[in-house]
Amino acid sequence: MFIRAYLRASTKEQDASRAKEDLERFVNERGLKIAATYTENESGASLQRPELFRLLADCQPGDVLLVEQVDRLSRLNASDWERLKAEIAIKRVRVVALDLPTSHQLVQTGGDEFSARMLDAVNGMMLDMLAAIARKDYEDRRRRQAQGIAKAKADGAFKGRPEDEKRNAALIAMLKGGQTWASIVAATGVSTSTLSRLAKRLRESETPA
Repeated sequence: MFIRAYLRASTKEQDASRAKEDLERFVNERGLKIAATYTENESGASLQRPELFRLLADCQPGDVLLVEQVDRLSRLNASDWERLKAEIAIKRVRVVALDLPTSHQLVQTGGDEFSARMLDAVNGMMLDMLAAIARKDYEDRRRRQAQGIAKAKADGAFKGRPEDEKRNAALIAMLKGGQTWASIVAATGVSTSTLSRLAKRLRESETPA
């Protein structure tokens, strides 16, 4: 059995490795060690998480996927959560979360088959519950954020994201130089919607008053 730690944060501004010490303390207290750590900055509401799936690909039956909290593993909607659970089940991986006490015994080997199956069943039910709670928290925060933005717009206080004037000036210069949208996107990674907005601004500035 190998214990594989998964560390996730939503944005690059957050420290995905923040919980590493807590995970190491958890296994050390049980005389165990973490075999590998997988860290990424991706949304828990998306299945587009390369490091999580690299972890699962590296797993052998009986390995442990260790997380600080269930929401580090999933803020997924119901269908995506079922897809992830199916992948975990196929690999026969045990999910252990520090905030899910029923899972802690899964890092210990031994015990009779009946007890092991009962523990798996109870832990699976609790894991489903916490995953659903994590999803609801995600949706609630998104809704409150949207409501706050709508209110700020109504009050005339919402300004949106500050414009990156230096970047936009460089993009406009590329447009003026005759570069194609495809080449600009490939070179800079900027979205076509941003280019469309800047191209419109360029046309308006070149139109005689």
